[in-house]
Amino acid sequence: MTWLSTLRGRLFALLAVLGAVTAAAVAGATYVSVRAEADQLFDYQLRQTALSLRDQGRVAPDEAAALADPGLDYVVQIWSVQGLELYSSRPQGMTEPLPARAVLGYSDLHLGGKDWRVFSAATPLRVVQVAQPLAVRQKLAALAALRSVVPVAVALPLVAAAVWWLIGVSLAPLARVTHAAQARGATALDALPTAGLPGEVAPLVDAFNGLLARLADAFDAQRSFVADAAHELRSPLTALKLQLGLLRDSAPGEQQDAAIARLRSGIDRAVRLVEQLLALARAEPGADTAALPLDLADLARQAVADVQPLADKAGVALTLHAPDPLPLTGDPQALRGACRNLIDNAVKYGATTVQVAALRGPRGAPLLRVDDDGPGIPPDQRERVFDRFQRGEESSVEGSGLGLAIVKAAARQQGATVQLADSPLGGLRAEITW
Repeated sequence: MTWLSTLRGRLFALLAVLGAVTAAAVAGATYVSVRAEADQLFDYQLRQTALSLRDQGRVAPDEAAALADPGLDYVVQIWSVQGLELYSSRPQGMTEPLPARAVLGYSDLHLGGKDWRVFSAATPLRVVQVAQPLAVRQKLAALAALRSVVPVAVALPLVAAAVWWLIGVSLAPLARVTHAAQARGATALDALPTAGLPGEVAPLVDAFNGLLARLADAFDAQRSFVADAAHELRSPLTALKLQLGLLRDSAPGEQQDAAIARLRSGIDRAVRLVEQLLALARAEPGADTAALPLDLADLARQAVADVQPLADKAGVALTLHAPDPLPLTGDPQALRGACRNLIDNAVKYGATTVQVAALRGPRGAPLLRVDDDGPGIPPDQRERVFDRFQRGEESSVEGSGLGLAIVKAAARQQGATVQLADSPLGGLRAEITW
């Protein structure tokens, strides 16, 4: 992983580019400004030198010696109004003098293969000219400008190092969260630390902690489900083992036929339990589910048809009221299983009349209702019967205690709710409402 692939590296790269562009702009503006000020200063010196000589009656010997210094960049010449050269500090290498007819004030001229900056001042008796090579002016101005840019160039890497350090300090809480996540095992699902996190990152960590909490709840439910399933499967499997031993030891004839019947009944109960467990697993949150257009009235008819043989055997009057189609979207298999479980429970637990209705609720939403005249469920136990492997008070009725758990899980998965209440028939009313 390169440093540019990290958040710290990307921030630093962007800030470094911004800082470099800003520093270049500031340095360029400073360079141009200092060169312009240097030119103005050199022009001011030319003017002051010319004016000081103009106001003097003559050039003193000491001033003449100073002006004749070969190291001096200035050239001074004084002309009479008739054009006669009265004084010249022309250095060696200057092949010709400045022109006698001067342009008063500032001017530029080309003389002896060089460009000169000249200032001329006049009196009634003479003309004073002071000149300086443009190459010398430009060199001195460039040096002054470069010296002004040096602090910016020196400060740029120092600022870059400070920015790198500050970004690291700002991202330190995020690094702590990363280390905390990396140091955890596969079963550690407690929340990650959020202290000191930036406002932009804290919601992400909070959302991740919420996910961890949901995963912990799901894992706890799964472990509980596996433990309960193992406990529930142990009894029928042990019974099958015993029945198989009885069948082996039984004599041919009625005794063996009875053993075979008991074994078949035990296998049927085990198969039913496994089917219930699979149905519950498919109805768990996060499981793959279909979203197909379906008709609740048609599903109710299919569920009633599934339970009708059991109702006929038990002598239960099972009726259906589904006058109109009730279109909705969901998993047909899960919803049919939920409807069948509600009707099956009503038939099994002592009812003589079971009425199933598929209709629209008070707000126009689809509703499935199952009423019976059985013993019902006390109000204080109605929430508890939705737990896995929780059976009603009629312990003599065969079952796994998963029916209502499957109904609740399937309804929640399909965006519906399940409610238990007193039925007008005197027993229990169960409703699935969308």
